[in-house]
Amino acid sequence: MSASPGGKERSGSVTNGEQDGAEPRAAHWLVSGRVQGVGFRWYVSMAAERHQLGGDVRNLPDGRVEIRTRGPERDVRLLWEEVKRGPGSSRVDHVEELVPDPTLCFDGFRIR
Repeated sequence: MSASPGGKERSGSVTNGEQDGAEPRAAHWLVSGRVQGVGFRWYVSMAAERHQLGGDVRNLPDGRVEIRTRGPERDVRLLWEEVKRGPGSSRVDHVEELVPDPTLCFDGFRIR
């Protein structure tokens, strides 16, 4: 998937004294490809922690990986880009964006 999360590209303009992309955003993604048994969940967890995002990542029985996250929109977009690349040992074929539960709150990021 080549679009940014939310399906729109945004500039880094400043509006009303606040940096664009600072508003909170939730995301829910399903990643398919060679994403299990290759360190993918650890990679996502480290990237999310670098961007100070809350959320979780888990393997699904069908071979995909599920990611749920919440944080400033710009950081969620940065994580999106890292998820699409994946670690060198993986192969990301597709990232499906689902409608996230806006009521979810996370304390840190964890591997489930």
